[in-house]
Amino acid sequence: MKRTTKIIFFLSLFVVGRMIFDLSSCVNEDQIIEPAANTSTQLLSALTDSSPTIDGVVDPIWDNAQKLDVVAEVPDPGNGLFAGYIGEKYPITLRSMYDATTIYFLAEFSDATQNVQVQPWYFSPTTKRWAQEPSARTFDLNGKLTREGWGEDKLALLWNIDKSTPKFTTQTCYASCHVFTPYLDPTTTPPSTKPNQSGNHYTNGSNEKIDMWWLKIGRDPIHGQFSDEYQDWAGGPTYSSIAGGSANGRHQDDQVPSGSFSTSYPYAPTYTSNAANTGTSNNTQSLAITGSSPEVKVNVPKYIIPNKTNYYYILLSEVNEGTAQLVTAVDAEGVLTLKDGSTITPNADYQRTGDGVSGGHGSKIIPSYISAPLTNGRADMTCQAVYTGSGWIIEWKRLLKTTDNLKQDIDFSSLEDQPFGVARFDKSNYQHAIKPNLLLKFKK
Repeated sequence: MKRTTKIIFFLSLFVVGRMIFDLSSCVNEDQIIEPAANTSTQLLSALTDSSPTIDGVVDPIWDNAQKLDVVAEVPDPGNGLFAGYIGEKYPITLRSMYDATTIYFLAEFSDATQNVQVQPWYFSPTTKRWAQEPSARTFDLNGKLTREGWGEDKLALLWNIDKSTPKFTTQTCYASCHVFTPYLDPTTTPPSTKPNQSGNHYTNGSNEKIDMWWLKIGRDPIHGQFSDEYQDWAGGPTYSSIAGGSANGRHQDDQVPSGSFSTSYPYAPTYTSNAANTGTSNNTQSLAITGSSPEVKVNVPKYIIPNKTNYYYILLSEVNEGTAQLVTAVDAEGVLTLKDGSTITPNADYQRTGDGVSGGHGSKIIPSYISAPLTNGRADMTCQAVYTGSGWIIEWKRLLKTTDNLKQDIDFSSLEDQPFGVARFDKSNYQHAIKPNLLLKFKK
């Protein structure tokens, strides 16, 4: 019996030893064992030899990239900023790949409605005035919804530039969100401290910068782009503490501090821009009602494409070539006169339809913005977005290291881990769901 036990013992040692030898022989000395990604917070970027086509169609090559499924939630900043949206949850699926020069991203999410119409112009036969839809949901004094928002679907990501913002490591997108910072209101006598009602972002030091990718899905993909912007400290507490809640460290790439400050409230630093006339501009102007005495000025659209239906933007090229006509006058009945002498009578085609809360519009409602391509630093990313009927597919790419020399872009070329946060907007202006504390890892 003892002899049998010894044989079994030595056979066990042999088997275990052989297994250890076999496992060790499977690993080359130079082989790197990649740790498994935390699939709830880590976006693992896969190394690829061929690139996906940036067209809003999910190519089979994306099957090689691991999915990161997150659920962004609309927070409660505590100041009513996101009222009517708080607690809503918006799922997002992210994937990423990279090659020797470029990083690629894919975002997918379900959405029952394609929200690209932004604050369109309509005519109210009751007031006989042109007006714009609200950019977010509106409520009466009792909190009852009075009108659905006419914002747009958006996607945003924030990155820490050169590790310059210490709080970003643990807070990511909350590192620059100062919704609780009180401010000094100089318009009262004496000046008084008030709670901040703003959702604007600014960092905590003059050397701290955050890269902000902000996709307005109805606008930027028109030109195959994803807007590249950044955040800084908005001049610091000396100015942000008296900014009336409007201290804003968000800027378009290429804008830099001019070294001077505005001479009136809110006394914020001014910025110069190396890129003139880029992106979208508001399609609005103020005109005096013809024959009014005393003069009465009202807001009206600036440009209209006569007889065009179901359009949600006007191209700058259409303005330059004369397809979009300048509005030169408005009368007391709301009739618009165009540059060529023709007129627009605001009939039902230009008015609201259906109920007041979620109703739509006639076929000739007028866009609120004029669209032009992004240029220079804002144009670092190529993007396409496709609405499938049940949701969005968004693809975009950017160089690992851009030509930026103003410290306004994140540099991925070292292939280091990069913390980030993602936000999703659903038919709103600034109310958005947030998923912070994510991490981009490169699979080498």
